[in-house]
Amino acid sequence: MIGESDDRPWGTWTILDEGAGFKVKRIEVKPHARLSYQTHEHRAEHWVVVAGTASSIIDGETVVSRVGECIDIAIGQPHRIVNNEDEPLTIIEIQRGDYLGEDDIIRLADDFGRV
Repeated sequence: MIGESDDRPWGTWTILDEGAGFKVKRIEVKPHARLSYQTHEHRAEHWVVVAGTASSIIDGETVVSRVGECIDIAIGQPHRIVNNEDEPLTIIEIQRGDYLGEDDIIRLADDFGRV
């Protein structure tokens, strides 16, 4: 639902828009925090860095992205957003797929003990 948001141990997300086959989120990552290393069975993601610097892990490789740069994540591709900086990181995430529920997360590793 547009406007829905959630606080997570690493920061927050807010749904900005959604429709058939897509969802747009604002993801804010706290300094020196990172999301779980995860995959999705039903969705691909496109990230645009709008504030800060992302040092994301994609298929085990570190990818550094600055403001205005983009990252594409394929369905099933292991990934994690990482903020190694002293300032917050903001990413606009565009999800594409036939199912975009929050339960389409397969955590491979997690700093907060989530399964």
